[in-house]
Amino acid sequence: MDNNDILIRLRYALELKNKEMAEIFKLGGVEVTVPEVIKVLTKSDDEAEYDEQIKCNNSMFDSFLNGLIIYKRGKQEPKPGQPDTPEPTIKKTVNVNNLLLKKVKIALALTTDDLLEIFESAGITVTKGELGALLRKEGHKNYKECGDKFARNFLKGLALKYRES
Repeated sequence: MDNNDILIRLRYALELKNKEMAEIFKLGGVEVTVPEVIKVLTKSDDEAEYDEQIKCNNSMFDSFLNGLIIYKRGKQEPKPGQPDTPEPTIKKTVNVNNLLLKKVKIALALTTDDLLEIFESAGITVTKGELGALLRKEGHKNYKECGDKFARNFLKGLALKYRES
């Protein structure tokens, strides 16, 4: 699953409009117009349309997730001695699926039990230990990489939770 697919599924799950998506990108520090958002979210098998699609790289995806946190929870004032803008979280080796779990958890103020419930509604049983391993920082001895299947089921469960209510 690439970043564009994740954005499409996240947009659907949270019922975000194109204008809101552009605003979230802007909050994350990336200027994206509404027509560009449409090109990021367009999925096509037609080669002519595929050439027009804008690929969402890891840096752009990280900015979107940071913007989502600000959009949902408000801007946090930096503590004295901290830089105004956070360092990019995505390095070359970081798994974007783990980052997706962490930042959506923060943005929507989800608890561990909420996450377990979301996975359960998607038909996957995850233990607290497994979830903790997915949310750990890369390099930690208990860190576990989040696969596409987990990410897909998380987004499916998120859609079930937020589109029903």
